[in-house]
Amino acid sequence: MTQKRATPTVKRRRVGAQLRRYREELNLKSSDAAKLMKGWDTTRLSRIERGLYRVSGEEVRELTAKYGVTDEVAIAEIVSAAEEPPGTGWWSSYPVAQAYRDFVELEADAEEICIVNPVVIAGPVQTHGYAREIITRSANAGAEQRAEQLVSIRMARQEVLYRPIKPVRLHVLIPQSALHAEFETAPVVMKEQIRKLLDVVDLPNVTLQIIPLSAHPAFVSNGAVTILRFRHPWAPVVSLDNPMGGDHSEDQEQVAYMEAVFEQTASIALPVDKSRDLLSDYLEGLRK
Repeated sequence: MTQKRATPTVKRRRVGAQLRRYREELNLKSSDAAKLMKGWDTTRLSRIERGLYRVSGEEVRELTAKYGVTDEVAIAEIVSAAEEPPGTGWWSSYPVAQAYRDFVELEADAEEICIVNPVVIAGPVQTHGYAREIITRSANAGAEQRAEQLVSIRMARQEVLYRPIKPVRLHVLIPQSALHAEFETAPVVMKEQIRKLLDVVDLPNVTLQIIPLSAHPAFVSNGAVTILRFRHPWAPVVSLDNPMGGDHSEDQEQVAYMEAVFEQTASIALPVDKSRDLLSDYLEGLRK
C-alpha cells in the first residue's frame, strides 16, 4: 500500500515528535522500532516522526502499545490530533506564511501563554486601533488589504482569552515605555488601548504586569518571547518573534532557558495591583 505524503502541519509534526519521544525513552533505534509494525520500514517511521507522513489513530494506538505506553489520556490526545483533518482552523483561510499559521494554531491549542515584548504592547491584549498602527507601519505589511488581513487575524486570535470553556491563562509583561507611544494619525489610540488593558487586568485568567522604566535595560534586551504550555502530553513551545511569524522550538533546554528569562523579568515587574494603578494614572493623564 502506498503511503500518502502529507503537508507537515504543526499538529502532525507534534504527533510525530511525541511518538519519537516515546521511542527514545526506550533507547530504541528507528530500524528496530519500524520492525514492530507490519509493513513499516525505517524511512516510513522517520517520515512519520517528522510529520511528513500521515499516521492513523489506529496506527498510533498500535505503535504506542508496542512501546509499552499505558497512559490512556496521552494516547487519546495523540490519536485525536493524528485524526484531525488539516486546514480545519479558522486561520487556514488566510494567505499568511506557514510559520505564522503554525503559531496561531499552537496559540489556539495552548492552556497557558506567557509573553514578554520589550517594545510594544503584546498582541493578545491590543485594541484594533493599536494593532492597525503597529501592523500598517511595519516593513512587511505590504498592500492595505494584506495589512487589514493581519489586523483581522490578530483580533481573532484574542478569542482564546474569552472562550467560555477553558479560556487560556495569560501572563503578559508590558514595558512602561510602550504606554508613552504617540500616534499622529490616531491620537486616541493609546487612550483606548489603556482602557482595554484595565479591562484585561481584571480577567481571572490574566496576569498583567508592567515592567517599570526604572528596570535595568538588561531585563528588556532579549527580544519578544512567547512561551506556550499545553495539556498532557504535549511539550511546551517557545517562540522567538520575528516578521516571518517566529521561530518555534520544543527543545527542552531552550524552553527551560527562556522560562527562566521570563520568570526573572516577571520578578522585577510591578505586581498586578500596582500595574493596575499605573494604568489608571496614565488614563487619567490622557483625559486631561
